Amino acid sequence: MTQQAGNMTAMTKEMQDCVDACMTCHSVCEETMSSCMQAGGQAQMQIMRALMDCAEMTRMCADMMMRRSPLSAEMCAMCARACDMCAEACMSMPDDQQMMRCAEACRRCSEMCRTMAGATA
Repeated sequence: MTQQAGNMTAMTKEMQDCVDACMTCHSVCEETMSSCMQAGGQAQMQIMRALMDCAEMTRMCADMMMRRSPLSAEMCAMCARACDMCAEACMSMPDDQQMMRCAEACRRCSEMCRTMAGATA
């Protein structure tokens, strides 16, 4: 898709891939929060903060890219940071499959967002 509609340019494949990574990460973070709530414990509460930040950030980042916000590159940079923090928090529980799945989704999203943050509009 390379045509322009009015002032809005079509989404590039890289942008679409990043949106997809953000939405996947958002979903996995939400699932992981549910898993944490069932497990309970103080250590889980520390991870919950990172999960909540990451889930919100990835959803907002995807939304901003889809509407071609002029702030989306800056949002992608912040989203990458939130994903890195969440991946690190999840890695603190290496024996938990859901946490490792979440860390992997966060790392992929962070990489995609970093690429988009460096891209010019």
